[in-house]
Amino acid sequence: MEVADLPIAASFLKEHSGEITAIATVILALALAQVVDRALLRRGRKLSEAMIGGALSPVADTRLRLVRRLVFATIIVLGLALALAQFPSVKRVATGVLASSAVLGLVVGFAARQTLANAIAGVLLAITQPIRIGDLVTFEGSTGEVEDVRLTYTYVRCGDGRRLIVPNERLAQTTIENHTIVDARVQVEVSIWLESGEEALRALERLSEGDEVRAWVGDIDKEGVRVVVSTEAASAHDRAMVAARLREESLRRLHAEGLS
Repeated sequence: MEVADLPIAASFLKEHSGEITAIATVILALALAQVVDRALLRRGRKLSEAMIGGALSPVADTRLRLVRRLVFATIIVLGLALALAQFPSVKRVATGVLASSAVLGLVVGFAARQTLANAIAGVLLAITQPIRIGDLVTFEGSTGEVEDVRLTYTYVRCGDGRRLIVPNERLAQTTIENHTIVDARVQVEVSIWLESGEEALRALERLSEGDEVRAWVGDIDKEGVRVVVSTEAASAHDRAMVAARLREESLRRLHAEGLS
């Protein structure tokens, strides 16, 4: 029985050699892409530790992520192309496609114009660095921290936890306000409403004590006085926590003076 099974197995392998080779090629491409991706990540971390002794800078992190994704996508595309090349019918179709590559290029280019524009804009964003991972930016009225700059989309996390997913082409064509492009520190402001009169002046003096906290009158109307209290956060990631502490400390100072 075992001897009889050998010709059957050999016949099966011969008949389905293309499919088996294609599957093996795809699996190998996936494994190779993962290995290269991890190697690039380790290399980036080692260079960072050797040069600055810590985590990757926002500039390096943004560019490294783009390079990793480009290399990963290239390996997968080449693996799929080699896998499809195992089938004669696909080869014939590919030959016909190459013969009419000019027309096909126009059709594909027109159909995928938006995707290609986003991808090219993503590469330009990674090279020119108008925004980086961790930057606090304002885009079309929404303010948040840049979580990731991908090949076609950029992810921004707003202060209330929402994710703003922006096509890279729009980022490249629109004015972006980057609050941390030069200095990682972020100005944090909170507002406190008080009744008009001497109490507001006393509160302003009390809240202005200290070198790290400043207070000024932001607005006056019939309802009262809006006092703005400001300090700095070390990074965009810390701004919510710093704002909460600033509100709490301001309330403590006001209650200590018998103000509300």
